[in-house]
Amino acid sequence: MDIKRSGSQPSIQGSADWFSGTVRIDPLFPATAPARAAGNSVTFEPGARTAWHTHPLGQTLIVTAGCGHAQRWGGPVEEIRPGDVVWFAPGEKHWHGAAPDTAMTHLAIQEHLNGQPVDWLEKVGDEQYHGKE
Repeated sequence: MDIKRSGSQPSIQGSADWFSGTVRIDPLFPATAPARAAGNSVTFEPGARTAWHTHPLGQTLIVTAGCGHAQRWGGPVEEIRPGDVVWFAPGEKHWHGAAPDTAMTHLAIQEHLNGQPVDWLEKVGDEQYHGKE
């Protein structure tokens, strides 16, 4: 048994290479072999969001606070709220983040494939973020 005590792992600021706006990542659990799943609690300040990205084995988001947006490539921008569970299929291009005026926190769970949990792509532009493109 391994207990990760609350507050025992330092928060990480989301990289400007992969996020727009202010994002805090709080590690929950790493992918420890032979398991491949890892989890983080991610807080997005209003208007903050990920870049477009994919996950080789998919991703599950569980919204825990606030109001956010998520979009898969070619689909509409969807509002997500506490209690919502969002699944992105393996290789599905998507982004997620806070609503324009409200912060949002979600748990993000994804599996590593060959040590890689995510493939980062281009940033989400303001027009895409607001659903105008």
